Amino acid sequence: MFQVPGWVVAAAVGVWLNRSMEVPAAVIVGLPVFWILKDMALYPFLRSAYETSDTSPIERLVGAQGKTVETLAPLGYVRIAGELWRAETDTGPVAAGTPVEVIGANGLVLQVRESANAQRNVDSNTNA
Repeated sequence: MFQVPGWVVAAAVGVWLNRSMEVPAAVIVGLPVFWILKDMALYPFLRSAYETSDTSPIERLVGAQGKTVETLAPLGYVRIAGELWRAETDTGPVAAGTPVEVIGANGLVLQVRESANAQRNVDSNTNA
């Protein structure tokens, strides 16, 4: 249904071209047909953009891995998938550059903890 206005505009442009520039009548039919075929061809690739989800976009970040940009004590910033997010932790200060994992969200502030990989590296360094 979202595509119908585009089809109507394509048909109107075809009629306008025919009347103002004496473009062949095949264009009047061909332009909307091309537009409909284009929409049908692209739909499988764009279908996910039209699907609804019960979770908010920030909740979809739960489980994502990132890295601290500055020390979290307890608030600071982390970079996740190339985006800068305000984050907090309740496990004590987390140094800048430490890998973290998103465990939740409070409004637009991400709740993070050091990722398991970072904790294993710290443990192995203290045992050496």
